[in-house]
Amino acid sequence: MAKGRHVRHRRVRAAVIVSAIAGVLLMAAGGAAYAAYRYERAHADRILPGVRISGVDVGGMTRTEAEHAVKVAASQVLRKQLVVRVGDTRWVTTPSELGRRADIADAVSAALAAGQEMGTFDRFWHRFRDEPLDRDVDLAYRTKGDAVSSLVQRIAREVYVAPRNSAIGITSNHDDITFVHAKAGSRLNKERATQAIQRAIHARDAAVRLRTSTIAPKATATTMGRTIVVRVNENKLYLYDGYDVIRTWPVATAKPGFTTPVGDWRIYDKQVDPTWHNPAPDGWGAGEPLVIGPGPGNPMGPRALYITAPGLIRIHGTSDPASIGRYASHGCIRMNNDDVVTLYPMVPVGTHVLVVGYRPAGAAYWDTPPGKDT
Repeated sequence: MAKGRHVRHRRVRAAVIVSAIAGVLLMAAGGAAYAAYRYERAHADRILPGVRISGVDVGGMTRTEAEHAVKVAASQVLRKQLVVRVGDTRWVTTPSELGRRADIADAVSAALAAGQEMGTFDRFWHRFRDEPLDRDVDLAYRTKGDAVSSLVQRIAREVYVAPRNSAIGITSNHDDITFVHAKAGSRLNKERATQAIQRAIHARDAAVRLRTSTIAPKATATTMGRTIVVRVNENKLYLYDGYDVIRTWPVATAKPGFTTPVGDWRIYDKQVDPTWHNPAPDGWGAGEPLVIGPGPGNPMGPRALYITAPGLIRIHGTSDPASIGRYASHGCIRMNNDDVVTLYPMVPVGTHVLVVGYRPAGAAYWDTPPGKDT
């Protein structure tokens, strides 16, 4: 009986010892867990070791420290030169000048949150043993504002070359004509240019080349149409088709005291059997009727071409055929009636009328150009 009591006593004592040991271990574990929790809480404002933001090691840093480190790295990207070329011309800018920005705050927030899926003890273990988490957070860049569009608008203005149409022009002193030959122009496709620059910014390229497109001239030598050239120094009217003279007629131009204005004008109206309205009833037209209707006595004859030259200048027929070839008009360009009837359908409204040359010095009323037959 005594032996049985001793066995039970030993078993109870062993259970008490085991329980004591378990309690000690449990208390130790609880203390360790609490210590780990306190340690993790104390370091929660710092990023876990081994965390990077686009290659920048921010492990162990606070938000402020990480934002500064990432900002320094991002500035190298944002301040990198970007050379935009069109032909031999170039413009130098940077992604920052074009509105490129780094989302640093969001990236640092993501870095601070790295490892949150792990337990508290695991995070403590990484911090306590400085064990790298090996995580890289992407730093996003975005382009904001209209800086790219503004640059493209500026480049487009500077590289634009207007096409040149074929035409007959006038020399600077208005004494002769010139032949202006057609030439293609060029312009920048602004939409494509904007897309190309945005791609270059995204790819962090150092240069981007933009291309222009060709603008064809609207008028060439074969399509430019007809031009009237009046040479006051010859008292002749030339009708050109393109660069070729197809008809020539004698005309009368202004007598001394009056002017047939030199310049580049256009036909803005045409009249069959025009009515004449006295343009100067208080001047040289004093004593003349205020209005003369169509007919043989009409000073403008059977046809009139109204041109944009100042002074109500017309190309028209005449009731005085003897004046043709002479300096005899009040500024208008007179033609023989048959000639103006022929010319009339050959030139539409809008046709250029170039008046060049000058009445010879000393020429008197009814004179003809030197070397011309009366």
